[in-house]
Amino acid sequence: MTTKRILVINPNSNESVTRGLEQAAQGFQRLPELGVDCRTLEKGPFGIETDADIDAVIPLVISEISKSPEYSAYVIACYSDPGLREARTITRKPVFGIQESAVSLSASYSRTFGVLALGRESIQRHIAYVRQLGMQSFHAGERPLDMSVDEAANDPSALEKIIETGRLLIDEDGAETVILGCAGLAGHRKAAQQALGVPVIDPTEAAVKLAAEGLSD
Repeated sequence: MTTKRILVINPNSNESVTRGLEQAAQGFQRLPELGVDCRTLEKGPFGIETDADIDAVIPLVISEISKSPEYSAYVIACYSDPGLREARTITRKPVFGIQESAVSLSASYSRTFGVLALGRESIQRHIAYVRQLGMQSFHAGERPLDMSVDEAANDPSALEKIIETGRLLIDEDGAETVILGCAGLAGHRKAAQQALGVPVIDPTEAAVKLAAEGLSD
């Protein structure tokens, strides 16, 4: 039996974020003939929060994909999709960005989405990318959690902030789904969805789902 494997790349060096990615991919690990590996880029910044951070990790992401030809598909697990365009020029295998995947998945439900961004400075970057993807008609809005990547993964108050801010996206912005706009938020999806009563999309889970579906065709 040949196992097809997906490599999920955490472009930052925070191992707790990678553990959250492993949790997000857990359900796919049990699928026959499919394996998912999550890998931390040790030379990446501790959190990817600025344009400079994004620029710094692009060559690291490309290098990691280049030296991992044994995988059938790749997921770049940072919500700004750093290196996605460049990666698609160096391999013929499918490469998924988690922002593109989450937005596409929500749009496939014909529902508007709201995004929980880590900070205010990332919102304009997200909005520009949504327009580039042609998904602006589904975009209800974005609101900041005002947290770092590490706080998103480890702060006990993170879930409370997600629920409080997610409720604003739903009640005031008209979001029908809520996207967790950082890979570090992966561990909060189920609890947030239960509390908010609408679909909550973890972007890494969405990307792995799309990758798995593509490999099963």
